Amino acid sequence: MISRYFFVAALLLAAVPPAPAQETVIRVKVRLVRMLATVKTAAGQLVGSLERRNFAIFDNGIKQDIAVFERQTEQPLSVSVLVDNSGSTGIELKYELDSVNRFFRALIQDGNPEDAAALYSFNWEVRLLNNFTRSLSHLDQRLKLIRSEGGTSLYDAIYLASQDLQYRQGRHVMVLVTDGGDTTSLKDFHAALEAAQLADAVLYPVLVVPIRNEAGRNVGGEHALATLSAGTGGRVFRPSLGAELDDAFAEILRELRTQYLIGYYPREIPSAKDRFHRVTLQVDNPGLRVVTRSGYYGEFEDNHRSPGR
Repeated sequence: MISRYFFVAALLLAAVPPAPAQETVIRVKVRLVRMLATVKTAAGQLVGSLERRNFAIFDNGIKQDIAVFERQTEQPLSVSVLVDNSGSTGIELKYELDSVNRFFRALIQDGNPEDAAALYSFNWEVRLLNNFTRSLSHLDQRLKLIRSEGGTSLYDAIYLASQDLQYRQGRHVMVLVTDGGDTTSLKDFHAALEAAQLADAVLYPVLVVPIRNEAGRNVGGEHALATLSAGTGGRVFRPSLGAELDDAFAEILRELRTQYLIGYYPREIPSAKDRFHRVTLQVDNPGLRVVTRSGYYGEFEDNHRSPGR
């Protein structure tokens, strides 16, 4: 009797197919990559009339399909203005703050009804003076609190402001009003640039340098600001005080209101050790110049399950 039970059990086991070995599962997080682009003629005039078909986009050299295209995008702006109030700003700070105040008014009064601005100051520390708001009176009051003293934590300011921008809806912009480089940050240049890239932020440094010759200027810091802006699709302005400073802020607004929003889902990108994806955006007219960020930081998730586990 016992042997018969063993015989039946053996038949039942033989009838059950073996469980397939579990294979390695690799999941790649695919997210929409958004590129804010400004197109200009050789003379520097803004071009806002191009169509989707005029653009081609390449991710690490692989051509991508454009999934999102908006001309002169109406997506709301989140603009963080970072004011350098280190000891070196001196008497120029008052004139800078007056121009920043006029910039806030032009941004809030003439743009998208959902546009908002935040105000930071930075010397040896970074202070958020007013979170994103449309209240001009609040921004005006906070501007009046800024005083000149201490060192310059520029990279810390970019890093922290990027954290606040990262999850806001719409377009992300950072305007840096400064007279030179960094002296007291805990974060370095690369951390600041990566944070801005992750936040999809466009950086516009407004470099106010009363000294025109290189003696006494932080030329290395100025070059770093140029690299930061180029990596995010912005550009550096070098105005003097007064009308030129106001013109710089006005030009920033003109660019922001003539931008293209171009988005794509990365496809068939070869795996690489470097998380940074280099992106090239081209137009079919060789006489035009495209200004956009140099790339983005991708995320890769490897969920590995060994066979038999």
